[in-house]
Amino acid sequence: VQLVESGGGSVQAGESLRLSCVASGYTSSLFSTYCMAWFRQSPGKEREAVAVSGSSGSAMYTDSVKGRFTISKDNANAKTTLYLQMDSLKPEDTAMYYCAAANFPGATYYCAARQRLFAYWGQGTQVTVSV
Repeated sequence: VQLVESGGGSVQAGESLRLSCVASGYTSSLFSTYCMAWFRQSPGKEREAVAVSGSSGSAMYTDSVKGRFTISKDNANAKTTLYLQMDSLKPEDTAMYYCAAANFPGATYYCAARQRLFAYWGQGTQVTVSV
């Protein structure tokens, strides 16, 4: 499995970005059921899970991004792409964002409880939000 992120950049507070993560090595049907997530890490801080998506179609978010970020999977037409739509960005959202995937399926709550077991990681894409 390989994960390749794109879409990061520098924006001003209040603007939007959409991150993409192309996951190779999954069939589109497996992709829809396997645990996937977006993490972020900024200097001096621990890595945190921002959004998690499993097989149930629901999503879980860290409190600081609820209502502003949306995680989604696109497996139509054999695609295997994970997105993170980020709206109303704030300076505190500045970080390196990573796409991560597990080698097991599960409902979203199941995936969120096992985020330390995610085996596959992308190279990261930088998001910088200025005031």
